[in-house]
Amino acid sequence: MQNVLITGTNRGIGFEIARQLLKKGFYVFLSGRDKLKLLEAVNKLKNISPSIEMVVMDVSQFESVKAVANNLSERNIHLDIIINNAAILLNEDRSLTGSGDEVLKMTINTNCYGPMRVIHALLPLMNSPGRIINLSSNGGSMSEPVGGWSPAYCVSKTMLNALTRHLFLELLPGRISVNAVCPGWVRTDMGGKSASRTIEQGAETPVWLASEASQDLTGKFFKDKSEIKW
Repeated sequence: MQNVLITGTNRGIGFEIARQLLKKGFYVFLSGRDKLKLLEAVNKLKNISPSIEMVVMDVSQFESVKAVANNLSERNIHLDIIINNAAILLNEDRSLTGSGDEVLKMTINTNCYGPMRVIHALLPLMNSPGRIINLSSNGGSMSEPVGGWSPAYCVSKTMLNALTRHLFLELLPGRISVNAVCPGWVRTDMGGKSASRTIEQGAETPVWLASEASQDLTGKFFKDKSEIKW
């Protein structure tokens, strides 16, 4: 049984990724910063499989991430897959020049430094071969037109894409694949009710990368199981 840790799993795409991977026989570590919401998520998923547990972790705080890594290490638990899903999109994120730098700093701290904190802390616990999957966005693409929406969020996803490309080269010798995923505009609390895609569609590609895709696929950006341009 393979172990997978998913960040931001109490709702939305993260919850759906967990649900689908539980059905495929994975042991799933749900993580998030709200203990009560995580408990609720675990209780909803236990009927699928008992191979599930929660870890309270705030990816915006290094000490929180390190505490989880220490706990797993003490229990001699190793991970096969890390899925960096946790992210924020702030209501104030409307202009890079009109809101000072706090919105950008907060967004990058969670959406970019957060995944790096998780990878840095948990990398010693990863099996080889292993997989790292970063949930990105079309908004982070450097080849698509700029959409003019939530610019700090989009910049943070561009940075996450850059991190993915560099980590791919760095971790290649250890047989750890690193890929980014665009789930599309999904009907979640973040995406809103007008979004064009279901949560199941948003989770499909990360689940595929975690379970079925070739280990040799690495350093790429995917949508709907197909490679797209950075």
